[in-house]
Amino acid sequence: MQTLHELEEVMTRPSEHLIRDLGNLDGDIMILGVGGKMGPTLAKLAKRALGQGNISKRVIGVSRFSSGTLRTELEEAGIETISADLLKEEDLQRLPDVRNIIYMAGHKFGTTGNEFYTWAMNTYLPGRVAEKFPNSRHVVFSTGNVYPLVPLAHGGCDEHHPVNPVGEYAQSCLGRERIFSYFSRKNGTQVTLFRLNYAIDMKYGVLLEIAKQVYQGNPVDVTMGHVNVIWQGDANEYALRSLHVSESPPAILNITGPETVSIRWLARQFGERFNKQVTFFGEEQPTALINNSSKAHQVFGYPKTPLNTMIEWTAEWVEADGQTINKPTHFQERQGAF
Repeated sequence: MQTLHELEEVMTRPSEHLIRDLGNLDGDIMILGVGGKMGPTLAKLAKRALGQGNISKRVIGVSRFSSGTLRTELEEAGIETISADLLKEEDLQRLPDVRNIIYMAGHKFGTTGNEFYTWAMNTYLPGRVAEKFPNSRHVVFSTGNVYPLVPLAHGGCDEHHPVNPVGEYAQSCLGRERIFSYFSRKNGTQVTLFRLNYAIDMKYGVLLEIAKQVYQGNPVDVTMGHVNVIWQGDANEYALRSLHVSESPPAILNITGPETVSIRWLARQFGERFNKQVTFFGEEQPTALINNSSKAHQVFGYPKTPLNTMIEWTAEWVEADGQTINKPTHFQERQGAF
């Protein structure tokens, strides 16, 4: 895989399971925060699945659309768009009542020094949205960062593990969950809390960062020695299918790949692929941010895209000098400072 066209075609290719689930879903779909990293491909995946299933539903993408060509791109794909700043009450109130909402609005990078905005986006806004749409189904994007770092021998945090977020970003994300949980119980609103760990594509993510370090001959930090990753297309499909499991009180799903992946092993895989000598610094710590997604795999099946396939695609992308978002994931962060 070496071009943006190939990347998008793969990421927005729906499975028969998704086509079936969207066909059995009543009502249209609205994506709040469609302008983020995952929103555009999620919207296109939904629209493509509906088209292939000959299903008549609207897909509506909401974002500020303050720059770039995304709005035109989405509309050309058949997705309706609404320009809105969700923190402005008049913009929020003029949104249409839609049965199914994918809640992707939030703020992460740049939290340090701008904590007030992060809390407004991640905790205040969810309450306003929950009040506005009490009768909708909501899939609420959250993060595995609500869990603490845990010993590798524990097998990762499952949905029953006590939350203990480190840092203000993760704390505000737990705030998002708590607010939606409150209104779910108050109004009977159906919610899925979607705790995602490290969705990757060729333009962004843990694999890309490791691959570029190896390709450029830079040493690889192994202090955060292990991670989970999942292909972004698989994560998007899980999000759309999670509309069917939304309930009150909220359902909780950890979303990531099945492997606990060693950073050292990943770097060596890329080293072999690039025929590069790999060097390291730091020492693997006994704890890491590791999640157990076996519940989601039981509900939806294992991700379609295996880890070795993601490694190969990433290597091809780096060798071809493919376009990247050029934003670090900060997966190495152990103090929660984003």
